[in-house]
Amino acid sequence: MELKDLQYFMEIVKYGSFTKAAASTYLSQPTLSKSIKKLESELNVELFERSTRKLMLTDAGEIVYKQALTILGATNELTLLINDLMNLPTGKIKIGIPPLIGTLFFPTIAKNFGMLHSSVSLELIELGAKRIEYLVEEGQVDVGIVVLPTNHSKFDVIPFIKEEFMLYTDPTHPFAKQEEIKLEQLAEEKFILFNQEFALHNLIIQHCQKAGFYPKIAYQSSQWDLIAELVSVQLGITLLPKSIYTKMDKQTINMIPLHSPPMWELAVITKKDRYLSFAVRALLQFLYDQYKI
Repeated sequence: MELKDLQYFMEIVKYGSFTKAAASTYLSQPTLSKSIKKLESELNVELFERSTRKLMLTDAGEIVYKQALTILGATNELTLLINDLMNLPTGKIKIGIPPLIGTLFFPTIAKNFGMLHSSVSLELIELGAKRIEYLVEEGQVDVGIVVLPTNHSKFDVIPFIKEEFMLYTDPTHPFAKQEEIKLEQLAEEKFILFNQEFALHNLIIQHCQKAGFYPKIAYQSSQWDLIAELVSVQLGITLLPKSIYTKMDKQTINMIPLHSPPMWELAVITKKDRYLSFAVRALLQFLYDQYKI
């Protein structure tokens, strides 16, 4: 049974005439007659009494008429709901963000996106970038924000933020008052890094190796604020993006620029070829508008 046949049937009932219904639908009368015969054949009933001068519904026709009202009404409502969804997305988005990125960007994203799309909720999943990539690939997270590089064969990758790394020490450290430090000057320092679940762990090691040394790792953590605390009590130094300094206690931590600093490049990822809900599309559009990604 096709919806168009039900629609033609309803038009004939509405106008009480094949002729008038044909004029309303811009179809020929034979086309409408063929459609009704097809419908009657599929249902194995007669819909109209054809022996009377006035077009009348049979008892079966009355039932079909009432059900057609429901079916076509639901179809129209479905169209309206989809249109509403496209213009006013609803639902929940699971967004995976490493803790450091979450600290810097998620509150602003949640606030401003929420003002635009109050019917969409954001569920924050805070894990290391490697774990976030796995969850996006497995479809357990809708959107991830990760540190580049990432696997372009698995993900659609949209550049997000690019920022330079800085050196962080306690105020008594010999480098604390320097205007600039070269990475190779840190060869004998004790490093405090994110653990191996985090992309920043390998990123820092790679840049140190390019500078001619392998960093002496004294402590590892999954929490940026603990890393800062360890630095503040003189247990080592760390390299972190510049913007995190806005969250630190300026009395206990010093930030020193690096010569030719490593860069922190972030990207928004979604699983390649996965259907994106209207809510997720709205979030990606929001990030594009806000951060010009």
